[in-house]
Amino acid sequence: MNIQFIKDEQGNTQYVVVPYHVWFNMMLDRVPLEEEGEEENWEEIPIEHDEYDDVPIPHVVACLMDRDDVSLQAAWRIYRGLSQQEVADKLGITQSAVSQLESPDSRPQKRTREKLAAIYGCTQEQISLFLPKEG
Repeated sequence: MNIQFIKDEQGNTQYVVVPYHVWFNMMLDRVPLEEEGEEENWEEIPIEHDEYDDVPIPHVVACLMDRDDVSLQAAWRIYRGLSQQEVADKLGITQSAVSQLESPDSRPQKRTREKLAAIYGCTQEQISLFLPKEG
């Protein structure tokens, strides 16, 4: 293991430099285990499953969402190397309408989702995390 000692003028060890993973594991060892009865402090949160739970989103698209702080639809557009204007031309709408479609709270209609999925080469479910009930 690569450890560095830092000494003062008299040669006394003052600091030790260790690899991060060693330090991290040492810190984990210091975290106290739950005391008996602490599990009562945890809140049970119900899970609602639906048919879209297992819809795969490519890692690159998810990373674009996080890195660029954009919506899922914008991440797909960026992933496919398209500008908003190019998508607008393919959809027959304005660039500002595409910008609105890419807002985080946007819920495009079924026909728009179908067109976007065709443009991006994915499924409707992959470009909209929240499909409308009628969708």
